[in-house]
Parts: sequence; structure tokens; C-alpha cells
Amino acid sequence: MDLNKTLEHIQESGVRFIDLQLTDLPGKLHHVTITSQYLSEDTLREGVAKLDGSSLRGFADIHESDMVLKPDPSTFAILPWSNGPNKTARMICDVYRGFGSGRFSRDPRYVAQKAEEYIRAQGYDTSYWGPEIEFFVFDKVHWDVKSPFEGVSYKIESREAAWNSGGTQHPIRFKEGYYPVPPQDSLMEYRNEVCRVLTDYFNIEVDAHHHEVATAGQCEIDMRFDTLTKMADKAQTYKYVARVVANNLGMVATFMPKPIFGDNASGMHVHVSLWKNGVNLFYDENDEYAELSQLGRYFVGGLLEHSRALTAITNPTTNSYRRLVPGYEAPVFIAWSRSNRSANIRIPVYYRGRASMKSKRIEFRTPDPSANPYLCFAAMAAAGIDGIKKKIDPGDPVNEDIYKLSPERRKQLGIRELPGSLREAVEELLSDHEFLKPVFTEDLIDVYTELQLKTFIDVATKPHPYEFYLYFDV
Repeated sequence: MDLNKTLEHIQESGVRFIDLQLTDLPGKLHHVTITSQYLSEDTLREGVAKLDGSSLRGFADIHESDMVLKPDPSTFAILPWSNGPNKTARMICDVYRGFGSGRFSRDPRYVAQKAEEYIRAQGYDTSYWGPEIEFFVFDKVHWDVKSPFEGVSYKIESREAAWNSGGTQHPIRFKEGYYPVPPQDSLMEYRNEVCRVLTDYFNIEVDAHHHEVATAGQCEIDMRFDTLTKMADKAQTYKYVARVVANNLGMVATFMPKPIFGDNASGMHVHVSLWKNGVNLFYDENDEYAELSQLGRYFVGGLLEHSRALTAITNPTTNSYRRLVPGYEAPVFIAWSRSNRSANIRIPVYYRGRASMKSKRIEFRTPDPSANPYLCFAAMAAAGIDGIKKKIDPGDPVNEDIYKLSPERRKQLGIRELPGSLREAVEELLSDHEFLKPVFTEDLIDVYTELQLKTFIDVATKPHPYEFYLYFDV
């Protein structure tokens, strides 16, 4: 939708407010709301001077905080929960420095756009991205944080969980939540509503939705693949809609990777392919193993080579590393394979032959939904392109269950492990980020890793409730 059509649509549809949305460096969505009368062709073109960049994590210092938001008309959508006299539409914005100083280097959406430019500069028309975003929907969550010095506690309530104090009639046991029918799957109508809102109001095509493996309301809704920045926009919209719909139904949605001990965590497996002249460059009908082209293998090689550094971006929270442990289907080991979900890179092989050309892709299983999707997809693109440019061979695929291999066997196969903590991941990124430089600026990496190390220290220096159980009587 161009500028004039957007303004006409606002007037014709009776929209009174415009919600301008942007994403901070860690990945949280923010907004400022303006009146529709304030919006004009000039403000759409020149931007809205409404942002104090020093108040957002990872953005500007206080002495350079004036920033401008430029709404993207292609992201215009009327919010379904705002009908009536306060009808509101949203637009996602690009962030610019004030005083005509150009794009802001640490705007995550700008990083995604630069990644797309980088892909085109290497001679490819486009890339397609498809994240599988998992999340939990609970009935209630209580946590008590009196002060850092008095302790912390939390409690999760879910009608599906066996621990439900209300005595649920249809509990889902740990690791037995995959594809159950109602009434065990109590969230089918919730997911239907999220899909309806995404499709009817935000023009996001949805393929399917289902209950995931964990108990207590683990969900997955699969969006149709799209180009890099558009898919990152859609991922942010998906999380936004999932939260609002849950809240409106008296529940709460969370994209925290590992909220429940002893059960599967939420991942964000990301599917990617490169295209030129309408041809999927990852497909090769002559490859007997997985119909994966040599170009695709080099892309895999880049992801494998930089997997440990990538986790600082694809798994950016301390809680992310509660997920990356053996026993819960999460990828702990750095390897590639077809169909093998114990490797952190999988080549799906549901179909065979020319009919599967369009769907041939690489699935990177490391990321989780706490990742900033703009940075996650951009970093993956940079790693994959680095693999292509350097012709990094991924080595032989691993067709065994890696979880069951002995340490000696894993060493024999050259299988490395992903970092075990956020601090370890940040250290890997600081020592291995040359491949990111065509897309990520040095100041972004510096600020980003500084924020993560602060978070790690904040968590690591506080006594954990379970430590009282283990050590109170030492």
C-alpha cells in the first residue's frame, strides 16, 4: 500500500489512532500512538519525531537520543480489538537518527534489511524464511519479587497440567502433549482465534496450528514462508497477537523458552532457502542423500562453522540454556543430517523428486522464541553466505541419534556442542563475529553483548531457590 492509498484507507475506514511499533535491540516490541489527524503524506515520508532513543535498551546514549520513526505503509493493519470510537491501526516503523543523520545502525529492522541487500549483492534474488515459533499459554502465572535481597518465587496455573490445583479432568503428562484432541487440547479455539486475527487483519497466511509436546499449553502456529524482513515483521506480529488474544481470553502467553522444569521447552526452528530466477538454489535432484545442492551444503557449512557464536543471537537469554540440554528434543550438538532431529541442522525430506523443488530448505534448529527475529534471521544469513563464499564443507551428515552416542564416538565424528550458558555464547560471539560485519556494525555487537553479560551476571549472582534445598544444611 503506497502513501496516498494508506491515507485514503485511514480516512475511509474511520481509523482514529495510529499505533507506531518498533523493536528494541533485545527484541521487545514497543509502540507510540498518534492521532490519525497528525498523520499526513509529509509525516509518512519524513517520519514522526516521537522517539527518545536513550529510553530503549541497546539504543542511543542520552546525548544523542532524538530519533525519528518512519512508518512502513506495507505493514498497515487495523487492530481487531480496537473497533468503535477508538478504532486503531498499526504500522511498523524504521528508526532514523535525528537531524537528518540517516538510518540508526542498531535498529534491528535495519539490520534485517541490510541482510537482504547483502544476499542480493552476492547474486541471489531473494531468500525465504519460515520460523516454527513455539510458546506456552497458561491460565495464570504468579511471581513474587519483593526485592533482590528477599527472594523470588513463581507459580504456574494451567488447566491442562497434572499439577493443576483445581484437579484437571484431562491432564497432559510431561512430554505427551503432541497432537492430542480436545478436551485434552484445551487451546484449539484459542489457536483458531489467533489464526483468524493473523489472517483477516494482518494478512499473514497461516498453514496449520497444533498443540506441542509439553504439557500446560504448549502451542505452535505455522506461518507461510516469506522474505527475510517481512517474515521478521510477521514473527513480531505473531507474538503480539498471541499475547493480546490470550490476555483478552483471561490467559497469558509467554515466549520464554523454558518455563517448566522437566518438560520440553519452546524452540523456534528456522527454515531457509536461497532463490534466483524463480529457482530454488538449495535443490539438486541428483543428490541421493537429501536432494541438497552443493550451494546448500556450503550454506550448511557456514551455519555449522559459526553455530557456537550464533547462539548469542539465536538464544539470547539465560533461560535459553535451560532448553539446550539433552533429553528434551532440543539440539545440543553441532551436526547436520536429513530427518535427524538430534542434529542442530536438519534437511527435511518429506517428499522426493522435482515436485519437492520448491520446498527444499535447510532447517536450523538452534534458535528459540526469545530471539529478536530481525537479528536472528540476519545473523543466519550472514553465516550461510560466509559458508558459500569460503566453500565451507559441512562434512559427513550424522544419521545416528547423537544423544545416545558416547563422548568418544562424538569426538570421532567431530561433533561439537553448543555453548552451555549465555556467558559462554557471548564469549564465542566476541571471538567469532567477522562473518557478521557485512550486516552488523561493531557498535551493535558491542552494545548487544554488553547487555547480555549484564543479564548473565544479574542472574548468576543471585541465590537460586533450589540452592536452599541443596545447600541449606551444609
